[in-house]
Amino acid sequence: MHTAISARFINVAAAALTGAALLFGSNAAHANQIVARVSLSQQIMEVTVDGRPTFAWKVSTGDRAHVTPTGSFKPTRMHAMWYSKKYDNAPMPHSVFFSGGYAVHATYAINRLGRPASHGCVRLHPDAAADFYQLVEAFGPANTSIVIVK
Repeated sequence: MHTAISARFINVAAAALTGAALLFGSNAAHANQIVARVSLSQQIMEVTVDGRPTFAWKVSTGDRAHVTPTGSFKPTRMHAMWYSKKYDNAPMPHSVFFSGGYAVHATYAINRLGRPASHGCVRLHPDAAADFYQLVEAFGPANTSIVIVK
C-alpha cells in the first residue's frame, strides 16, 4: 500500500510542478512552494502546492489542556520515526517538526481525527503523514510553510 501512496504522491507533485512551470515559468516567486494551512477551529489541514489545492486532511490538534502554537513556521527537522522524549516514548511516525517539540506527525488514534486530542502536535492519518513527509522531503523545508490559524 505504501507503494500506491508513493506513486500517487509522485503524480501529484509532478503535476503541480509541471503546471507551475507552464503557468508561471521557472522564475515564479511562488513556484516550488508548499503551504500547509492548519485550522484549529475546523480541525483540518489543507495543503497547496504552488498555490494549487492538493490535499485536505482531518487533523487532531491540542486538547483543552495542551496548546497548539499559532503562526507561520518552517520545518526545522524531520524524522521518519521519532519517539517522544516527553510523553513516554510515544511513537511519532513521519514527524515534521516546526517549533521546538511541536510536529506534524502520524497517529494511530485515527478515530480521534477531526477533533482536538493531542498534546499540541498536529496529528494526521498515517497515510496522510507519509504523503506530507514525502512532499516536504521533495520540495525541501525551506520551500515549505506550516501556517496554523485559530
